[in-house]
Amino acid sequence: MKILVIQQKMIGDVLASSILCNNLHNTYPNAQIDYLVYKETTPVLEGNSSIDNIILFEEKHRKSKKEFLNLALKIRATKYDIVIDAYLKLESTLITFISGAKKTISYKKNFFSFLYTDKVYFATSPKTQMGLAIERRLSLLNPLDLNTLINPYPKLFITAEENQKASNLFDKHLVNKQRKTVMISLLGSEKSKTYPLDYMTTIIDLIAKNNDINIIFNYFPKQINDAQKVFDACSDSTKEKIYFDLLGDDLRTFITLMNQCDLIIGNDGGAINMAKALNKPTYTIFSPWIDKESWSTFEDGTVNKAIHLKDFYPDLLTNISRKERKKNYTHYYSLLKPSLIFESLTNFLNIHLH
Repeated sequence: MKILVIQQKMIGDVLASSILCNNLHNTYPNAQIDYLVYKETTPVLEGNSSIDNIILFEEKHRKSKKEFLNLALKIRATKYDIVIDAYLKLESTLITFISGAKKTISYKKNFFSFLYTDKVYFATSPKTQMGLAIERRLSLLNPLDLNTLINPYPKLFITAEENQKASNLFDKHLVNKQRKTVMISLLGSEKSKTYPLDYMTTIIDLIAKNNDINIIFNYFPKQINDAQKVFDACSDSTKEKIYFDLLGDDLRTFITLMNQCDLIIGNDGGAINMAKALNKPTYTIFSPWIDKESWSTFEDGTVNKAIHLKDFYPDLLTNISRKERKKNYTHYYSLLKPSLIFESLTNFLNIHLH
């Protein structure tokens, strides 16, 4: 049997959809299970033995109709028995259609849905602590009637050699390994997903003031100017605990550095999802325009805690569209003052640092 899973999206999505591959492998250990993803997301799949082949969707496939068709025909030539499309956009629908697979599965969500042999309900509200991002993906397995226990947890795999290299980096930067280390997800993937820098500075000062810890910032190299602003604005006593230059050169190194940390706090995004896949406690601050129900996965209030503006003002965002919230994200973020967060964050820190 040959099965293809499609997830052309970013890191968090690719990691979440990898649970499809994991559970398929558990049920069909002799099947060939392939995963179609963007090239830049592959570091989160390294070491995953549930995936036989990673098929890359590259920029050339988007820019060139000829290259796209070549990819689709290559997939068709593989003769997959089952294709599971977790993306459901024009590109993935065309690939699925051209694949010739007898069983094709996706969501009953838009115009393209009729092209699939099996359409599953696209849930709009979570039923469990797993969250919508996980529940929706697991629903794609329903048409297969799997008779094995489903494991909903995404996983990252790190070798002993990689762990040692990360430990050596800590030594190189003179990190005090006698103290616990907190990673700060300092900046979101875009400004509309980034907690205001002055607010974040206040949060970091709070974390540092009452805890004997190391602090590592997580940010992309292109975001260094904003990261520097936050560092410069921190109190002198906080700066002494921050290892500003300890940063991975690539995504894989970042993952291994995260594995050396004890917990992560900050903006929602790929870093938070990777931390959960490493079984690290997480405290997540959601952007007001993002639906917390979708990506607040495995939130139990203890190991994983997430906060959103509507937690404090439940009626404020009623009848305000996601588009409108994003347009006015600066206003809504301004209402999510650090003082609102202090109590729950302090409780989280007391659990995991003491």
